[in-house]
Amino acid sequence: MGKNFELSTNLKKYFGFENFKGNQEPVIQNILSGNDTFVLMPTGGGKSLCYQLPSLMLEGTAIVISPLIALMKNQVDAMRNFGEDDGVAHFLNSSLSKSATLKVKEDVLEGRTKLLYVAPESLTKESNIEFLKQVKISFYAVDEAHCISEWGHDFRPEYRKIRSIVNEIGSAPIIALTATATPKVQHDIQKNLGMLDALVFKSSFNRPNLYYEVLPKVNATKEIIKFIRANTGKSGIIYCLSRKKVEELAETLQVNGIKAVPYHAGMDSSTRSGNQDKFLMEDVDVVVATIAFGMGIDKPDVRFVIHYDIPKSLEGYYQETGRAGRDGGEGRCLTFYSYKDIQKLEKFMQGKPVAEQEIGRQLLLETVSFAESAICRRTILLHYFGENYIDANCGNCDNCLHPKKEFQGEEFVIKALKLVKLVKERFKIDHLVNILTGEMNSSIKSYKHDELEMFGCGKDRDQHFWNMVFRRALVHSLIEKDIEQYGVIKFKPEGRKFLKNPVPFMLTDDHDFEGVDLEATKAASTATVDTALLSMLKDLRRQVAKKKEVPPYVVFQDPSLEEMAIHYPVSIEELSHIQGVGAGKAKRFGKEFVSLIGKHVEENDIERPQDMVVRSVVDKSKFKVYIIQSVDRKMDLEDIAEAKGMAFSDLLSEMEAIVYSGTKLSLNYYVDEMIDEDRQEEILEYFDEAETDSIEAALEELGEEDFSEDDIRLMRILYHSENGL
Repeated sequence: MGKNFELSTNLKKYFGFENFKGNQEPVIQNILSGNDTFVLMPTGGGKSLCYQLPSLMLEGTAIVISPLIALMKNQVDAMRNFGEDDGVAHFLNSSLSKSATLKVKEDVLEGRTKLLYVAPESLTKESNIEFLKQVKISFYAVDEAHCISEWGHDFRPEYRKIRSIVNEIGSAPIIALTATATPKVQHDIQKNLGMLDALVFKSSFNRPNLYYEVLPKVNATKEIIKFIRANTGKSGIIYCLSRKKVEELAETLQVNGIKAVPYHAGMDSSTRSGNQDKFLMEDVDVVVATIAFGMGIDKPDVRFVIHYDIPKSLEGYYQETGRAGRDGGEGRCLTFYSYKDIQKLEKFMQGKPVAEQEIGRQLLLETVSFAESAICRRTILLHYFGENYIDANCGNCDNCLHPKKEFQGEEFVIKALKLVKLVKERFKIDHLVNILTGEMNSSIKSYKHDELEMFGCGKDRDQHFWNMVFRRALVHSLIEKDIEQYGVIKFKPEGRKFLKNPVPFMLTDDHDFEGVDLEATKAASTATVDTALLSMLKDLRRQVAKKKEVPPYVVFQDPSLEEMAIHYPVSIEELSHIQGVGAGKAKRFGKEFVSLIGKHVEENDIERPQDMVVRSVVDKSKFKVYIIQSVDRKMDLEDIAEAKGMAFSDLLSEMEAIVYSGTKLSLNYYVDEMIDEDRQEEILEYFDEAETDSIEAALEELGEEDFSEDDIRLMRILYHSENGL
């Protein structure tokens, strides 16, 4: 009782909290008793406090081994804010100068420092090992402990050396902490750290406030922009797998008026930490990042986490989505899924050691199961972490809110279990499915499984279907995946019982994301043209062209007018988002057009689509800027094309896009050299009188023997450039 009172008093004294959360109190009691401790606690559960409080109460310095410099800095700042002495917490890593490192070591040796954060790479340095041998260590805390396991989603080889280094520095209790660990990963961590006898404290992985949804990856960028616009002012993280996609998507969001910044390991550290701070200080709403972002980020009000690319593992998915709604408030987790992305990830694994490929493939299969399954997302996620979720409907995921129709599936489950028994519980799901569907491959032949009586007995259903049956049997604890031979299917007692006395078993078909008709989806997402408005816009274009003494197509081309008649832009800013318009043309010609559209919308009580045209970043791209700057410097066009490794006709296409969106290109210096004055005049006169700027029509009229296609295209670019602004 006295100890509990002391804990509560210290909690209030150091951190200002009245009560502990979840398992925090028994975890801390175990640490204070000098025992090895394994803490499994989801993001937002308060893992950090589990080692912070005992470090302040025990004699000596606690060594916290942590994988990210940003995480260390945040934690140290937070600890210093709780007290008056900045020396209470320090970090030791490669980002420190020599003098800063000396100051840290001085504070530690003087006994002022209760918490010392060390990167695993720093821990292996001989100089640091020698220094730590002089320190009285209260305990070691291994944060993000899943990094130890090759089955974990952030495997770090340096983490596997921790135990031997601890032995060298000097033994003390070890606390391993992670927000994500399957039974396999948990066993791996404990074994590697030599703490198989540690007391394990496992909190529920359920985050009831998080909403999970998986969407087909069709028009993903447009869907993301729609979603963010509908959630203006809310903080969110978007995860992409490649740095290139991070940069592209962040730029696209920016040009569409969304306050977003990129974050990835390829950026210089000051830009990266600057962007992180902007997000934490709410100067921007959205950060687009690779998985390098987020570990230990203490922002409680992230309202959405979007995965543009499917994660490599369910552990990664769980940890990344776990950064939403840490305050218990709204947290929407949206994932865009296409099996093509999975195939891409599998390709990236080629060339790696076979064992690593096998692990990666198994982890990907779990992700596919989660994405394609039509049963409660929470049930699958929690089952993956060894936890049973008993509610039939969580009421907070897409599958529960929009359930698929169930059907009686007892006969299929019996067939699947009979096969597991027939092959003596020695094979993985993909092999079992191939037997049922009669799929011939080298593995089936080598085991002579094409000679089994059950070979092809389920070929009336596809592989997609049988994968679903096995997944359902797993979730209902009829079978399990063996921990030591990951993926091999074994019976659980319930499965043997079911095989002897079958009972009714309901199934639902999985989602077939690859069955999505892309063209139909695109068509559905594009409203039909308002023909009445289009006709009025063409009349207005004719009047404006007459006034400006230019052909109508110089004002706006037909595709631009058609988009206006779909999306109803009613401001100059919205008009500049229309394809082929750009800021220049919008300012020069736009006023009358947006006025006409606004009047039409009001008079006809039209509900404008909320998903305004997504503005492309093409006109902002470095390549286009390079072309504009090169033309300004009067560079030969052939040299520009050669410098960028492209065909001359492709360069002309890029230049056409530039001038159509309202940017001027002063090409006279090049045209004067290539085309004599008389021929220039002849082409310009043609465009002055023509109803269309079609190259084919120009060649037919002017004669293909006298003029080349490139000549006419060049003159058309010059014409638009001089008359369009």
